[in-house]
Amino acid sequence: MLTDEYHYKILKELQQDPDISQRELAKRLGISLGKANFCLKALIEKGLVKAENFKNSTHKIGYLYLLTPKGIEEKVSLTQRFLQRKLKEHEVLEEEIEKLRYEVSQLNQGKM
Repeated sequence: MLTDEYHYKILKELQQDPDISQRELAKRLGISLGKANFCLKALIEKGLVKAENFKNSTHKIGYLYLLTPKGIEEKVSLTQRFLQRKLKEHEVLEEEIEKLRYEVSQLNQGKM
């Protein structure tokens, strides 16, 4: 299953580097080559990405992965959701840090 986080990260990588190889994409995302291939196929089937053949002297035949207009819209939506989730995580961490600071201050004052 393609999670929103991987969905977002793959679209981001493809937009930044359309001629990236599946092997390099997998390496950048820390996933297996098979998972990268599966995810790319899923995005192509959804119409978010199109793959075009091109000749490259070092890879003989490679692919250019281009975000479709629908893919760009999806990336915007994913970016907004990803940002909201990260902001919420940040808020929770700030609360936890504040509690830990209080606990440390109490320990330093010998009150615990």
